[in-house]
Amino acid sequence: MIQPAITGSGVFTPEEVITNAELVRAFNAYADKVNARNADAIAAGEAQPIAHSSEDFIVNASGIEQRHVIDKSGILDPDRMYPDIAPRPDDAPSLMAEMAQKAIVQALDQADREASEIDLVICAASNLERAYPAVAVEIQDLLGAGGFAFDMNVACSSATFGIQAAADMIRAGSARCAVVVSPEICSAHLEWRDRDCHFIFGDVATAVIVEPAEEATAEHFIIQSTRCETKFSNNIRNNNGFLRRAHDQMEDRRDMQFMQNGRKVFKEVLPMVSAHILDHLEAEGWQPDDLRRLWLHQANKTMNDFIGKKVLGRTPGAGEQPNILQDYANTSSAGSIIAFSLHSGDLKPGAKGVICSFGAGYSVGSVLVERA
Repeated sequence: MIQPAITGSGVFTPEEVITNAELVRAFNAYADKVNARNADAIAAGEAQPIAHSSEDFIVNASGIEQRHVIDKSGILDPDRMYPDIAPRPDDAPSLMAEMAQKAIVQALDQADREASEIDLVICAASNLERAYPAVAVEIQDLLGAGGFAFDMNVACSSATFGIQAAADMIRAGSARCAVVVSPEICSAHLEWRDRDCHFIFGDVATAVIVEPAEEATAEHFIIQSTRCETKFSNNIRNNNGFLRRAHDQMEDRRDMQFMQNGRKVFKEVLPMVSAHILDHLEAEGWQPDDLRRLWLHQANKTMNDFIGKKVLGRTPGAGEQPNILQDYANTSSAGSIIAFSLHSGDLKPGAKGVICSFGAGYSVGSVLVERA
């Protein structure tokens, strides 16, 4: 059987940054405007005032200190509070495809491959710019790649599910050089006017090259095993599908943007993810102490700390469970790949690790890798 490997990775990071201080100022200005407009109803007990946010609240709730975004001005405008992304003409590349291409170029450079060598493109992301044609096919065209391409959406687990699909196709011989790319424009589906979640997401794009290990020409990680799991829950959801109405017609549809029942998610997802990783390790004959690194989904620092401790049976040491959450915020499916891309180059041959993402669905995907 052909042995698949990750031979390159890349991260495209938008230039614009929103700090917690900037976000709090904008949110509080919005809250003050709404509270002033509803002053009579609030005084009569017919409406509740919107509470102010704070930097301490955000850091304590998430561990996030800043986020990169495609458009900063629209998000920080108290009269708007969502990104101002101009529509593009049909003969121009889509924003997602443009972001994806930039991440893929970095991954190809690391893998010492040319775009023309790619014969499989999987656009694995939780927020696709359109239903059809597939964004992946557009990316394939921009790259000048051959073969075939398709989109995949498993929410925050999309990248790891995409890696499993690519690895399986490499094993089967139906692809020889695959790219799994996750362009996440999370800022467009977040409700920036909701204090409970207005700080969670950022924008980014990641890419990994998957190909047969025997054909790798650069340093790489053997994909020793992959495992995916899903269990239905709508505690994390976004009902803004292709049946949505225009933004100015859905002011009363809060569920059309990102929604989360945080307490239930914590209670239900944490044991599911921990058990998933431990079961995967056991099935492959790996011990928790074999792991040099855990590259976890970057959703919440408290969640990651819990999972790391549960899997290792102790508090992770320095560098064992790298977090990028403080700089990037939650970037959905891209988070674990950012952590992998930025914190894997120091590992020596034989070092083992697990890439794991989890999220809406519920879904969990894990990839056991070993430095070649």
